[in-house]
Amino acid sequence: MALVLRGVPSLAKRGSRIPQIIQLLFPIPFQTQHSFSTASSSDPLLSKLLQTPTSKIMSTLDSDHSFNLKSSQLSWDPLITNLRSSSPEKAHLVLEWRLGRMLDDNEIDHDEYSSLISLCGKIQNVSLAMHVFTSMEARGIKPTTSVFNSLLYACLLSSNVITALSLFEIMENSESYKPNSETYDNFVAGFSNLRDVNKMQAWFVGKRAAGFSANLQNYECLISGCVKARDFDTADRLYEEMMSLGIMPSLHIMEWVLEGHCKRGSCDKVKEFLNFLLECKFEINGNMIENVVRLYSELGKVDEMEMLLEMLMEFNQVGEALLQLHCGIIRFYAMLDRLDDVEFSVGRMMSQGMSFKSPSDVEKVISSYFRQEAYERLDLFLEHIKSYYKLTRSTYDLLVAGYRRVGLMERLNLVMEDMKLAGL
Repeated sequence: MALVLRGVPSLAKRGSRIPQIIQLLFPIPFQTQHSFSTASSSDPLLSKLLQTPTSKIMSTLDSDHSFNLKSSQLSWDPLITNLRSSSPEKAHLVLEWRLGRMLDDNEIDHDEYSSLISLCGKIQNVSLAMHVFTSMEARGIKPTTSVFNSLLYACLLSSNVITALSLFEIMENSESYKPNSETYDNFVAGFSNLRDVNKMQAWFVGKRAAGFSANLQNYECLISGCVKARDFDTADRLYEEMMSLGIMPSLHIMEWVLEGHCKRGSCDKVKEFLNFLLECKFEINGNMIENVVRLYSELGKVDEMEMLLEMLMEFNQVGEALLQLHCGIIRFYAMLDRLDDVEFSVGRMMSQGMSFKSPSDVEKVISSYFRQEAYERLDLFLEHIKSYYKLTRSTYDLLVAGYRRVGLMERLNLVMEDMKLAGL
């Protein structure tokens, strides 16, 4: 039986489907469950710092010679970003240690200080950024425009607008570190993060008035800021302006424009924009599909999701976006207890070598089987997914509660046995 039917939008075209889960009987690649997961490469220094007690971070960095901490090749940015998500205090200590090492080594490179101040901004620690700046000046190292820009943006990232404006005033009145294009870019980006559309646009106008040209980063900040603030008309105008200037939009800009259409609930514009992206050979990513699936699900437009799936396959779109759309369709059918459509959609997804994206999706399908009292079909479903999808504790708990509620003790005992074998 053909699993993927062309021209699917009308359910009437799928009248020949078998209601049982026979359509799930397709070979699954060994790596299916992990095919679309992105595993970050391990960082040995990060791992060591995460395992080290906070009180010993400084001494560990001082005594450990297995990492060339003075090397310019060491990537401080991802280290600090990842460390901050787990332990902001450790990230702060690492940057303090880095400053101490730079001062001990009589570092005079402005770029090193500018980079360190930027890292302080990323962990939203303005006081440490100021400490780096004043320590540099105390060593007789005169600041540059780049250093001021880093300090200014660190203030904006921490919503310290008054200090940022004071720094800009100092730069304007100086001879050695006048504001440049990046200075204005920082204000545009900063007010974009703060969702202050008026000030964001004012600094953009100010940049042009100062003789600097608009760039891609500006439009990305402007459009994203407008969408976040739900100023969709301005976002549309800026996008059209950017295109008229011949500036090629980034993937992030495309994401924000599509999100704006979705937040407005404009299905026609969503469809038109997706067609444009596909025809221009842009790759539709998971973030885009997540917004579209949310919109179509809220409006009950499953036929639109089916048509979009057909479009993505026709344009050979693969990966996370296609998987998210498959799962979104399955979720929708499961919520309506349309088991025939659920099983068809699961079989279609599996035939493309894909598995469920999250335990929540699996649990929605299981709940639908319970609501319909379709226990034999549930057994078949579980039998076929277990070879490529590992059930989580929450999924087992759902099965246990469901079987216990309806008094299916034999099935309950089997699930309990499986849980023990799985170590849960």
